[in-house]
Amino acid sequence: MRLVLPRLLSALALPAVILAGCANADPAPNSNASSSASGALKGVTVTGNAGAKPTVSLATKPTNVTKSATVVVKPGTGAVIAKGQRVSFDYVLVNGKDGKEADTSYGKQQAVFVADPSRAGLKGLASGMIGQKIGSRLLIGIPPAEGFGPQGNSQLGFAKNDTLLFVLDLKSARTPLTKATGTAVTPAKGLPTVTYDAKGTPKITVPKTDAPKKLVVQQLIKGTGPAVKAGQTLSAAYAGAIWATGKEFDSSYRRGSPLEGPIGVGQLVPGFDKGIVGQPVGSRVLMVLPPAEGYGKSGQPQAGIKGTDTLVFVVDILDAY
Repeated sequence: MRLVLPRLLSALALPAVILAGCANADPAPNSNASSSASGALKGVTVTGNAGAKPTVSLATKPTNVTKSATVVVKPGTGAVIAKGQRVSFDYVLVNGKDGKEADTSYGKQQAVFVADPSRAGLKGLASGMIGQKIGSRLLIGIPPAEGFGPQGNSQLGFAKNDTLLFVLDLKSARTPLTKATGTAVTPAKGLPTVTYDAKGTPKITVPKTDAPKKLVVQQLIKGTGPAVKAGQTLSAAYAGAIWATGKEFDSSYRRGSPLEGPIGVGQLVPGFDKGIVGQPVGSRVLMVLPPAEGYGKSGQPQAGIKGTDTLVFVVDILDAY
């Protein structure tokens, strides 16, 4: 069971290909494109100054790639992007079938994407960023298998066989936390306790007392980052247990992938939204959610949660953006 409701991949709006002149230039030395794959992009022309919205045109329609390919249109001079970093960028997404623009961030909010193919929905986009320098403009061609997959993306006009062409302007990158970091806080007495094994996986132990009737939010570690704001995307590691039985019903720690989802906008259980908004990034927070702050009277049968169950969460706030 996941706390966050599923979101359409297209809502992430995070593909990218960058050309600051034309893509028929030879790939730069740090391009990850194979010669055959990058050759398929030679008919793609990108015009416009880096940092401004580019114009993309195709000499051949459709333009298809069988492997993801990256062409560095304009090299940047910033730090090299490492796997796992969170990258901010502007982009234009073009359909290789007909050259039509499908989406763009220019004139809107910059996109943010994790440069890790094992975590990203658009694996080709993640791969294309790794090893590139901040400030670069890139052209990235992504085959369907590394883009929207066999289902395509009807919202953006992509059929199952359409190649994604991205032009990206790489703005910044940062490394998210892997665990809570800050100052330890002594919790109030009578609350559940949390211990950690050698791998950092938490175990929640619930006291043999009646559960609180109201939401409890207790810092265990106070982070030093900015406060989480409603409407941001939260990156967090968490574990949840049922007060009555002590049974763990979910753990992102055990899955090895953090929660990534909007916070404070009603897409998480109410107590989670209330307890996390306002907390500094880097904090570890223990929360006790009575039924009304959790899954309500209907509970969550798939997870073994009844409508009368109080829930306990421990959450490491890794990032908010």
